[in-house]
Amino acid sequence: MEDLKKAIREVPDFPKEGILFYDITTLLADPGAFRKVVDHLAERYKDKKPDRIVAIDARGFIFGGALAYVLGTGFTPVRKKGKLPGETVKASYELEYGVDEVEMHRDQVCKGERVVVIDDLLATGGTAKAVADLVGQCGGEVIEYAFLIELDFLKGRDKLEGLPVYSVLHYND
Repeated sequence: MEDLKKAIREVPDFPKEGILFYDITTLLADPGAFRKVVDHLAERYKDKKPDRIVAIDARGFIFGGALAYVLGTGFTPVRKKGKLPGETVKASYELEYGVDEVEMHRDQVCKGERVVVIDDLLATGGTAKAVADLVGQCGGEVIEYAFLIELDFLKGRDKLEGLPVYSVLHYND
């Protein structure tokens, strides 16, 4: 899977100086690379039989929707505050410069459902932890977190309270 790193553009000093941004749009534009990621994740989760894929706004939707389709499961989007029209559950998480909030429709995860939470990138883990809180508020269970990229040096997996984490690619610096 390490060959997928060649399909990801590295953009220095974006969105601000000193940050190395991993641009996955180049991977998404490569049909072979995109298919390889989705097929790889589908193979990982086919025997775990999740009831639902819960995906984090916005790039998580890309992988989550494709994975839910292949697995034949439900798909639930988690959005930033104020973007969903129905009754929602909410969870907040800390940013380096404040607090933000994510929401999910209350009726999108049922009591006892087993879910995989997916996003493109695991950095500090705050957003992913908040999503587990949403799933828990609805009575669901996170069986694993899945990410395309994990920035190991930020230790985001430590914030996820011992829940299983799977990342396709790892970056150590």
